[in-house]
Amino acid sequence: MLEIARKFMEQLSAPFVGREEESRLITISLLTKEHVVLIGEPGTAKSAIARRAAELINAKFFMYLLTKYTEPAELFGALDINSLREGKYMRITKDRLPESEIAFLDEIFNANSAILNALLSLLNERVIYDGYNVIRTPLRTLIGASNRVPDEPELEALYDRILLRHNAKPVGEEMWRELLDAAWDIEFSTKWIIEKPMLTVEDVDNIYNKLREVDLSGIKSKLLKLYAILEEKGIHLSDRRKGKVLKVIAANAILNGRMKATEEDLVILKYVAPREIDDFEKVGALLSEELKTPIKYMKELNDIYNNIRDAERYVDSTAENDPRLVEMIRNLKATRERVISLGRESGDEKVVTFSEEVVKEVDELTEKVAKKLGIFP
Repeated sequence: MLEIARKFMEQLSAPFVGREEESRLITISLLTKEHVVLIGEPGTAKSAIARRAAELINAKFFMYLLTKYTEPAELFGALDINSLREGKYMRITKDRLPESEIAFLDEIFNANSAILNALLSLLNERVIYDGYNVIRTPLRTLIGASNRVPDEPELEALYDRILLRHNAKPVGEEMWRELLDAAWDIEFSTKWIIEKPMLTVEDVDNIYNKLREVDLSGIKSKLLKLYAILEEKGIHLSDRRKGKVLKVIAANAILNGRMKATEEDLVILKYVAPREIDDFEKVGALLSEELKTPIKYMKELNDIYNNIRDAERYVDSTAENDPRLVEMIRNLKATRERVISLGRESGDEKVVTFSEEVVKEVDELTEKVAKKLGIFP
């Protein structure tokens, strides 16, 4: 069951370039029965990933773009005229939001007051209070999209009920060529057509029930410390959000193939703690500093790797027997020891592999410097 959850996440991101993080987030939202909002400019594959998630688990899917003029009937179904004649207030909900298992609402923060009230109960209780009726829904996850963070007080309750948040940015220049090829494939190739769902909604519910079996005992103290640090930095989490973090951590552990949470899984706070756009980068940096995760080790190794490349260009431009190169030899030996130590400390296979690559770069530069000095490394 753990492996199928990871395979689902990989299949979800497969057609898209640079959307692994969004796919992980949507997978976690499905495993935890929580909601997610993707904040960013249009054209970053938000709706496409949501639709693919529904297709991969054969879930009933509803998608709609909200404006301030959107009427409740557009989301929840038109009033049933025949029932009205009989004195009953009912809606025709077929193919509308009340029957969906996964929903995607674009520009969710454009919701007007009539829709906002219904969304609050839908997100929290999975029910819609409509007149004298209570409509119970099968909704697992609502995926919202917006190009902004809401600052209106009336939207604060809605924003807080969406546990998972992510700043979806356009892919970097280094991925543009890959993006062209992927867009062509999606347009004309059939290889990404889903002929058979990977999972059922019931399978996803079974994984949800597995969350309670994840061992969280080793991370609670560190989590509480992180809450305190975030509060000191002016990043406040409501009690609701604090209380729900544990199941998100458990889901991340499952996606990492474990039934025991480690500090690595606490990085998931970067999806829960931010409120403002600037908070995403701030929280990410804080977690990178505080947690002994592969991300932290990879960042330091990457910085060392880039410094070695810069140093190599410097060496190429210096004269032979430059006395500054002697000091560089000493620094490179210390750097080599640090790189080996980072790989050993991490206990992560990918970090170890990368550390070996960086050691190779250090050794090659050391040899180049030694030749310039006319000595053996």
